[in-house]
Amino acid sequence: MAIKKYNPTSPARRFMTVSTFEEITTNKPERSLLEPMKKNAGRNSYGRITVRHRGGGNRRKYRVIDFKRDKDNMTATVLTIEYDPNRSANIALVQYEDGEKRYILAPLGLRVGDKVESGPQSDIKPGNAMRLADMPVGTTIHNIELVPGRGGQLVRSAGNSAQLMAKESKFAHVRLPSGEMRLIRMECKATIGQVGNIDHENISIGKAGRKRHMGWRPTVRGVVMNPCDHPHGGGEGKSPIGMPSPVTPWGKPALGLKTRSKKKSTNKYIVKSRHDR
Repeated sequence: MAIKKYNPTSPARRFMTVSTFEEITTNKPERSLLEPMKKNAGRNSYGRITVRHRGGGNRRKYRVIDFKRDKDNMTATVLTIEYDPNRSANIALVQYEDGEKRYILAPLGLRVGDKVESGPQSDIKPGNAMRLADMPVGTTIHNIELVPGRGGQLVRSAGNSAQLMAKESKFAHVRLPSGEMRLIRMECKATIGQVGNIDHENISIGKAGRKRHMGWRPTVRGVVMNPCDHPHGGGEGKSPIGMPSPVTPWGKPALGLKTRSKKKSTNKYIVKSRHDR
């Protein structure tokens, strides 16, 4: 998908780029697969802000995506390629032989009229889904399950892809986009191909207002606050943070603090960490 640049008719337009949406075939989503989305502005069920700098933004409807791909041995035809405001990837509306319609993540190269299916008898082509045990080594994949039957949880963003490196006993060795090598159970499903909309990372927002439309509010640096508002605040003029390392507004280390719970740790499934050089 190409990127469109604007003439600098204003300071906001000077650096703004947008996608040309050449792959998008319709701007009307399937109504039966829409659900309302209530805005929470970064607040949890207690009404407390757990994610800062969120709020406002355009109204959205949630598109119900089929991450499980559990309709095996039945061919589906791609009806449309659509934009999804809730994710960076595009989505494809497919209709199965029995008439049921579902949304799936649109892999690179998928076109209207193509056939996709899931199951052990599927061909090795973009959009088809199957267990890792049924794929040949070296296959490029996305939308990977961590628990069989739970649905894809890994590699779902625009332009991302993983690779099946090896199969050994009950586990498959998968190289993730971060460079991490991970063990995943052979019964887990994945979709073949690379996630589409690969130019998403090259788009320049261009102006603050466009970010506000996405529901992001301004972020204020701690060093420009008062001491009562942030540990970095205070001082005359421009001043350093005055402590060994940056901290959050509540005094917790902001860089490098390990927050992973040991009880829930899955380090035993990591063959090679993404931090290894």
